Amino acid sequence: MKFDVLDMNGKKVSDIELSDAVFGLEPNEKVMHAAVVNFLANQRQGTQSTKTRSEVSGGGRKPWRQKGTGRARQGSTRSPQWTHGGVALGPKPRDYSYRLNKKVRRLALCSALSSKAQAGEMVVVDKIEAAEYKTKAVAAMLKALGAEKKALIVTAAADEKLVKSAANIPGVRTASAGSINTYTVLCGGKFIVSVDAAKKLEEVFAK
Repeated sequence: MKFDVLDMNGKKVSDIELSDAVFGLEPNEKVMHAAVVNFLANQRQGTQSTKTRSEVSGGGRKPWRQKGTGRARQGSTRSPQWTHGGVALGPKPRDYSYRLNKKVRRLALCSALSSKAQAGEMVVVDKIEAAEYKTKAVAAMLKALGAEKKALIVTAAADEKLVKSAANIPGVRTASAGSINTYTVLCGGKFIVSVDAAKKLEEVFAK
């Protein structure tokens, strides 16, 4: 696919041809959905926990004798039906994470990148950099590129000045080309990528 290359002021400086294998696929929605569900599952801490009847303190004595009272038989005041009793079938700490096949992860990310390109939400910039720690410079760039509301800025390598300059802008995230995934691309809003980062993505995934 062919893209316009803009500078940080939003002016066109050249064109670039990027691989259809990465930016020109027919997006596979099922695979993208599977990748997003996988990402969210892997973020879960799984630390929720409840106490069973054997873990609640007290309840050692039988509350009343088995027969002759007219009441239902009870063995412990810590059974689930009692106030202050244990929880039946409640959650326990567990690991929710699982892995997706490498080919599926690759297809999902390429589908996400292609969907951004086809929707006109991908902007290629010749060079993205911050000369100093200044939020104003990044905000001005986003305004020039028409991405003031929500954007994902992707560079070839992590740029500390850019990361910290963009950190105070609501809805704006930064990432390096090697750290993005399907979820961050789809939920990041406008996809702003430097030429170097685009070529790096092409190099890794256009196989």
